[in-house]
Amino acid sequence: MTEPAVLHTTADHVLSVTLNRPETLNALTPGDRDEIVRLLSEASASPEVRAVVLTGTGRGFCAGADLRGTAATTGERFPGDVARTLRTGAQRLIAAVLDCEKPVIAAVNGTAAGLGAHLAFACDLVLAAESARFIEVFVRRGLVPDGGGAYLLPRLVGPQRAKELMFFGDALTATDAERMGLVNRVVPDGDLDKTARAWAERLATGPTRALALTKQLVNASLDADRATAFAAEAAAQEINMTTADAQEGVRSFVERRSAVYKGH
Repeated sequence: MTEPAVLHTTADHVLSVTLNRPETLNALTPGDRDEIVRLLSEASASPEVRAVVLTGTGRGFCAGADLRGTAATTGERFPGDVARTLRTGAQRLIAAVLDCEKPVIAAVNGTAAGLGAHLAFACDLVLAAESARFIEVFVRRGLVPDGGGAYLLPRLVGPQRAKELMFFGDALTATDAERMGLVNRVVPDGDLDKTARAWAERLATGPTRALALTKQLVNASLDADRATAFAAEAAAQEINMTTADAQEGVRSFVERRSAVYKGH
């Protein structure tokens, strides 16, 4: 039997999602995108999942959208088709990562191009193998960046750097991506899975609801003024203080012991 294009397993409260079309550098079909969106949505709601790792098989993390056989290559399109496809496809995928209530780690094992690069950049933490490359490939195809690129990149590296990456479409090494702030850490290729697993397991033993609220606060702050951000912070703290993990955290501090978080 042919293996699924998107593999997923859950162990020790960590959901591992692996793109599994190495012959295409894990280019995403519409079905692949829908499957990742479904898995992230279910992860948000599942108490059994407290962290997510997203990675790929073979030489590529994700080469972007698989355009073969689509209207983009056949020319069969009607007014409104492109915008609708983006809203329900690439943009929906990136939103699913940003909105997932569990921390999402990208373990970038190879080339991340176009939508694939944006999929990595949307994650909460980004680990990259030394062989990884990030490419804003759109300009090479005469296209406008999509999949949230013009939203994500200026917030990560500033508008000037974002334009440089998008205007030229040059491959960015993992080391350069780390220097620019697009990657948290670069590790030897052989250590990527181990490091991603260690980070995810650490997150999976943390105060899950506090992490979810922290993620929401940080993401929202980039679009909010100070008053709105402060109000959101106060509301999040109010909500979090009703959780068992927050009460355990305070109690463990008073009792001078390590906290044991249950994720609720």
